[in-house]
Amino acid sequence: MSQNLPALLVVVPLLLAPLAALSGRAKIAWGIATAACWWTLYAAISLLLRVQESGVIRYSLGGWEPPYGIEYRIDLASAFVALIVAAIGAVTIPYAGTSIAKEVSEDRAPLFYTAWILMLAGLLGIAITGDVFNVFVFLEISSLSAYSMIALGQDRRALTSTFQYLIMGSVGATFIVIGIGLMYVMTGTLNMVDLAERLPMVESNRTIPVAFTFLTVGITLKLALFPLHLWLPNAYTYAPSAVTAFMASTSTKVSVYLLLRFFFTIFGEVFSFEQMRLNMVLMPLALIAILAISLVAIYEVNVKRMLAFSSVAQIGYMVLGISFGTVLGVTAGIIHLFNHALMKGALFMAMGCVMYRIGSVQLDKMAGLGKAMPWTMAAFVGAGLSLIGVPLTVGFVSKWYLVQAALAEGQWFVAGVVMVGSLMALIYIWKVVEVAYFQEPDPDHEIIEAPLSMLIPTWVLVIASFWFGIDATTTATVATQAAETLLGAMP
Repeated sequence: MSQNLPALLVVVPLLLAPLAALSGRAKIAWGIATAACWWTLYAAISLLLRVQESGVIRYSLGGWEPPYGIEYRIDLASAFVALIVAAIGAVTIPYAGTSIAKEVSEDRAPLFYTAWILMLAGLLGIAITGDVFNVFVFLEISSLSAYSMIALGQDRRALTSTFQYLIMGSVGATFIVIGIGLMYVMTGTLNMVDLAERLPMVESNRTIPVAFTFLTVGITLKLALFPLHLWLPNAYTYAPSAVTAFMASTSTKVSVYLLLRFFFTIFGEVFSFEQMRLNMVLMPLALIAILAISLVAIYEVNVKRMLAFSSVAQIGYMVLGISFGTVLGVTAGIIHLFNHALMKGALFMAMGCVMYRIGSVQLDKMAGLGKAMPWTMAAFVGAGLSLIGVPLTVGFVSKWYLVQAALAEGQWFVAGVVMVGSLMALIYIWKVVEVAYFQEPDPDHEIIEAPLSMLIPTWVLVIASFWFGIDATTTATVATQAAETLLGAMP
């Protein structure tokens, strides 16, 4: 079985998804989804350990050797991203069991968990495939599943948010498939390794820069980089709480991975950053996202929406690291993929606990929750400290690497923006803390703590955000090795 683990990582959830749909009962469907999530976690950990021990894993589907057949190709970068997706899925699925029971009707729950499993499979497939058309296929599987889950939100605005996300996501996917098609026309291959070898021979043809541009726009739309982020705030705000936590921790991270894979592995650093000057586009947009979108978050009164805008700013940090085009910068971006998944997942799960008890995440409804829901709000504060970048948290590790990367390039202004962004995060996190801890609760409403089935997964992510902040050796080592692989020659 271990030899077929790359295929089984995706195939097992794909096979379990229809079983969840046919189960007919919410608890059975949730059990199947839980099995799928924990299986993928086991498989992702096993694959990462194998890559660290033996190097790149290549798996030819159906015995057809690449470039004629589809290849799964797992290096440190793809294994690390697959682990992030699988780990978040395994942590959030127990949380979803309680949360979704209240937010989604019993008859729709089996279909909801089917979409959850399909989204998990799609995201994992994107991470490990070595075929660019397969990337598009898995991207559509994950996107269609996400649209379905967001539409099941209680608020009627979930439907309009889904429609907006559908339109924007379809535009992004169209740009990506056009870029892939143009590369295929010029090279006659869809295999990533083969493309990396053949593109330098035809890059002087104007078709290749056009393909590069289409892919850049499509991928940045999918990852919600400013100003192509308009779909994200509403999608995160009105989706069921468990969906928001899962998506915020995984979906955009996989899109950032796509950016890394296409522009370092396929096109190459020289073409992307010296000929096309990608850094001249990414760095300004990332800096604007950090400052402008953090400012928008400060004035939000819906806390889920505030955290959604915060996610756009945090995407700016990831893209900023990539825009340096150096090992240290890319390391910072990859580290923040992992770190942001922990802290933002915990923040959205804490807000899901609040939503479960009081039916709202409006700031004015959260007065006195520090006393009424002490464990929930303590989790929010702990994850909030990480978002700000307080020492001993994963957020500090991310900011430290970003500042180092900026100073190594003599970019003092960029380092200053990173610090200002942290101060702005302090402002909007403090708004919630002030209302929850320093205002009196409504005496007419008795509020109790969230269920343990929701608190325990939330605290797992909070504790992890401190654990990997105190000892970042493992994540930093993997991220550095992944960055070196991406910027070096493909083995």
